[in-house]
Amino acid sequence: MASFIAWFLSSLAGGGSPFIIIPMVNFLLAAPAVPPVVTTGMLFGNLQRTLQLWQDIDWELTLWYLPGSVLGAILGAFAFTRTPLQWLQVLLGLFLVSSIFTFGFGDKEQSFKVQSWFFLPAGFVYAFLSGLIGSIGPVLNPFYLNYGLVKEKMIATKSAHVLVVHITKMITYGALGALTLPYLGYGLVIGIAAAPGNWVGMLVLQKMSDEQFRKFAIALVTISGIFILWEQRNFFVFW
Repeated sequence: MASFIAWFLSSLAGGGSPFIIIPMVNFLLAAPAVPPVVTTGMLFGNLQRTLQLWQDIDWELTLWYLPGSVLGAILGAFAFTRTPLQWLQVLLGLFLVSSIFTFGFGDKEQSFKVQSWFFLPAGFVYAFLSGLIGSIGPVLNPFYLNYGLVKEKMIATKSAHVLVVHITKMITYGALGALTLPYLGYGLVIGIAAAPGNWVGMLVLQKMSDEQFRKFAIALVTISGIFILWEQRNFFVFW
């Protein structure tokens, strides 16, 4: 149920499903299960989206994204330890929250110009941090929006990108012994439930305008940033 709701909502906002799935996995299973289980679920959910929206993928952007993301995912998964990176998550949260202002609460089509080559370093950083600290939210959504992708094109391209990251992380987790058969089974449940969520979400997405999608996406980015900052509230208390 959590997976269905998560994928449905993320279809309307260009991402964000981990923010529902991660707390549920953390609640039902032990904390070490979160990275491999969520990675498995995200892999199958994004695979289904990629196949469903194959014709909408921006391949030029994808060719720039892939090299950095593969390297970043491998290094991030290997570096996944108990290392505290609280300050980094605070910076990510602040960046996400600031998007609502830079996009004029969703009224602006662009807040800064993004070229396709930007996604080479951006893909590396995103994949590395994703492997290192788990989900980092829809951090790249402002980049996709500023590049000019909305609705199906954004979701298709982003799903293909994230799919590569999760495949790389999953292989690395398996090599490190972090991906067990029970974890794989839980991940498959998440992935199977993603299919109807994606299907229903796409039906609703077709009825949305580009402006409505952009506002919904920026709202999700902002909520994600607030969520991250709330989780790291002890950081501000410390300082």
